[in-house]
Amino acid sequence: MGLFGSKKKVEDASTGAEAVLSDGSRHAVARRVDCRGDSCPRPQLMTKKAVGEIAAGGLVEVLVDNPTSVEALPPMCDELNATHVETIKDPACWRVYIRKD
Repeated sequence: MGLFGSKKKVEDASTGAEAVLSDGSRHAVARRVDCRGDSCPRPQLMTKKAVGEIAAGGLVEVLVDNPTSVEALPPMCDELNATHVETIKDPACWRVYIRKD
């Protein structure tokens, strides 16, 4: 086990993963970060890593089920040189979409 428990995945989603936003638009997902079951600061750290690994214009999808983490991700986008695109609530989690500037 790592410092924050079992290792979660940051997936390269270049295999055709796609996000459908609430306006119906579709966007390719460059990285998917699964932080379900984790609390702060792990979702923020994993998101920062994922955003750092992608090219400008790339989209990161972060899956979280912790309300505090959902609230913490959008404000940190400025320091990541990224933009919070949208947060969508699914039955089991939130999907937070962040685009690298």
